[in-house]
Parts: sequence; C-alpha cells; structure tokens
Amino acid sequence: MSIQRSAAEPAPTMTPGLALVFAIAGGAAVGNLYWAQPLLEAMSRDLDTPLSRSSWLVTVVQLGYAFGVFLIVPLGDVVNRRRLVPLIMLLSVAALVASAVAPTFEVLLAVMVMLGFSTVTGQLLAPLAGDLSPPERRGEFVSTVTAGLLIGILASRTLAGVIAGLAGWRAIFILAAVVALILTAIIARRIPDEAPKAAMPYPALIRSVFTIIRREPTVRWTLVLAMLGFGAFTLFWTSLTFLLSAPPYSYSVTMIGMFGLAGLAGAIAARRTGLLHDRGHSVAATGAFWGLALFAWIVAALGAGSVAPIIISAVLIDIALQGLLILNQMRLFAVSGAERSRLNSAFITANFLGGAAGSAAAGSLWAAGDWTAIVVAGAAISTVSLVIWVLGRRGPLRTPDAQ
Repeated sequence: MSIQRSAAEPAPTMTPGLALVFAIAGGAAVGNLYWAQPLLEAMSRDLDTPLSRSSWLVTVVQLGYAFGVFLIVPLGDVVNRRRLVPLIMLLSVAALVASAVAPTFEVLLAVMVMLGFSTVTGQLLAPLAGDLSPPERRGEFVSTVTAGLLIGILASRTLAGVIAGLAGWRAIFILAAVVALILTAIIARRIPDEAPKAAMPYPALIRSVFTIIRREPTVRWTLVLAMLGFGAFTLFWTSLTFLLSAPPYSYSVTMIGMFGLAGLAGAIAARRTGLLHDRGHSVAATGAFWGLALFAWIVAALGAGSVAPIIISAVLIDIALQGLLILNQMRLFAVSGAERSRLNSAFITANFLGGAAGSAAAGSLWAAGDWTAIVVAGAAISTVSLVIWVLGRRGPLRTPDAQ
C-alpha cells in the first residue's frame, strides 16, 4: 500500500537534529510535573503538612496539566506554533518562580495548578514532529520526541533529589526556571514557520475534540488504555516515595531521587518503540507491553523487604508503560493528519486524568494497606487493560497504519 500525505500537512522538514531539539525542550518542560514526587516528605515537613496530604501536590499539577493540554494544545491545529510554543514556555517560567517562593502549602497547591497548566510544550512539539515527518519515518521521529518527554519525567526525579539534598527543595524550581528560559530562546529559533492547518473559532475547535472522540472507535479505546496506563505509572512512582522514605529503608530525598535512574533505563530501552508502529506491529506490541506491566507488579510485590525487586520492577514498569504511551500516541496520530494536535490533546488529557487519579489513589491505598495495597491495585489495572486489549485488538484498536 502506498503512503499518501494529507494535503493539510506541511512538506517533510523533520531531521534527527530537530527531533533532538524537540525532545530536549519537551523533556525539560514535562519534568516540571515531577519535581515534587521524590520531595514529598521534605516539602510536607517544611510546609508543616501531613505526608499523606502532600501527594495532592502531584495530583493538582497533573490536573492542571490535563486542563492545559485540553485547552491549549488544540491551538496547534489553528495557530502558528513558532509563536505559540515560546509564549507557553515563558508562562511556565513564571509559574516555576512562583512555586519556588510559595510560603504555605495552600499557596503551593494553587501555584502547582498553574505550573501544570502551562507545562504543555512537549505536547505541542510531539504532533508538530508528526506533521513535519515523512509518513514512513513518523514513528521514528515522534518516538524520539516522546522518549525525550519520558526521560525528562524520570530524570527530573533524580535531579530533584540531588538538588534538594544539596540546597533544599525550592532550589530545583529556580534551576528549572533558568533552564526553561534558555530553552525558550533556542526553540523560538528552531521551530519552522508554518501555516496553520485549519481555521475555526476557538469554541468550535474545543468542541471538535469531542467530535473526533465520538467519530472514531480507535480513539475511544486508545484513550481508555492510555488512562489506565498512566494511572498505573503515577501510582507506582508516587507510592514509591512513601515506601522508600519509611522503615526499613528510611532513605533521604537524594537516595529516593536516584531511583529515577532505574526508570530512566526503561525509558532508554523503550526509545525505539515507534519503529514497531512503523513496521505494523502496534497492536501486538500493545498486548505484550501490558503483559510485561503485569509481571512487573508481581516483581514489585517482593519489594516491601528488599530493594532489588523494586529496582527491577521500576525498569520493567517503565519499559512497559512508556512503550504503551508511544504506541497509543502513534495509533492516534494515524487517525487524522489534519487533527493531530486535537488528537494529542485528547490523548494527553486522558493520560493525566488517569495520572491524577493514580497519584490521589496512592495516598489512600498507602494509608489502607501500605505497599501490598499498591501492588494489588497496580496488578488489577494491568489485568483489566489486558482484557480491554483482547476485546479490541481485532477491531477498534486497529488503524490503517497500526496493523
């Protein structure tokens, strides 16, 4: 079957170098959502609030992000992204500075909502990478950008722990603001100047996101799997802070942050997942990754008394869930080139609604049954997702580019 390019898409101009710039900028931006995860104990102590309540810092930043993705990312289909992306990056700089100086837990909660809302750079760049890529290499280039986002998620935990151990938790927000300001200048020069793909009023643009969801069964099934996958991802990493800061581990924030390196190995291993989509193995690989996720939770069950299973499960969970993220995104991008930003908006909004639920559930599950309750919940999510995959793999999960 020959591959034809939609008339709504610009001519291919994506290069490996530009994909790397997009990956770095997106990874640095998405790290803003995760600075707090390994620092919850330190932040709760400094701001005089219970540790179980501190998990809401992770929850609200993800909710803010979900709203930002839903309300801002669709604009990528109707405005010039060379102007839009730097503006959004400058807003995140302001929110990072406000987070660093927040005097109380309540103020920090409010500011973290705004930080999440403005941290959407990566989700504007990922569909742009798809638009600028030739169809036969779209999976390769988009997975490069997405891998940058995933590495940013995981590296942020390690960096946050190290910086907080040296200079306190507020220092990481100042450092992130400086880096974001530098990257704003770089990305403003490197984004190609391209015409918008559509023209419509903003209310109609937002309504059209729901129209796409209603119209496409592939989108609906993929969004459900995306919510479950990212919910499991944040459930693991948020609750891991609780496990490692309590006996018998009682690790410092620096040590807890270093566990992000285990997940980073998983992100690097998942780097080439987009090639599975390009070669027609997207649906089969989705089932395999969910099976790996279930196995990882079983390994994690041994981690209450030994650190080795925790490290192994972190690597496996990240290989599985990050691979799933890339495959889900590519499946949606194959649905419509002219609506790629809106499809990405729906996808990431679903991800982070699931992620917010996972973070919120972590505190409640930990209070109810410690690590055992967390592992049972994670295994249950993986099992339900496997059932959904089995039911959808011969119909709704298939697209012309994902056989």
